[in-house]
Amino acid sequence: MASAASLLRAAFLSMLLALPALAPAQAANWLEKTFYMSGANYDGVLPPCEAGLGKIASRFAEKEGRFWNSSLQILDFERVREVAYSPWALGTIPRRYCQATALVSDGRKHGVYYSIGEDTGPIGATWGVEWCVVGLDRNWAYNPACKMARP
Repeated sequence: MASAASLLRAAFLSMLLALPALAPAQAANWLEKTFYMSGANYDGVLPPCEAGLGKIASRFAEKEGRFWNSSLQILDFERVREVAYSPWALGTIPRRYCQATALVSDGRKHGVYYSIGEDTGPIGATWGVEWCVVGLDRNWAYNPACKMARP
């Protein structure tokens, strides 16, 4: 059985170790900023809008089959064009915003809005694509009518 003195010593030691956590946060010093906090180093080199269409078509078919028990697929794209390039503040992730019209296997044409972002692919190693097909955004991730996928 522990004595009162050893319990008091343990409590005092715990409080002593917790004191640094109560101190206010300090800004990074010159050395930390120079070597450890260099920030993002973007090149701004992105592929054209057409480069993302294959990923969109395959991911659309996968999403429809896996989550919505649907056999819908994108058969073709037309009127592919760039809408904006990095419209936000300097220092943000470079993105190319695009739109296209997709011919879906149900015979209908749907608008597609998407962005290609630098270092947003798998583990930040390459470019990635975020996309939305108007009328088929079933989980409303970019609602209303894919507005949140546009610049």
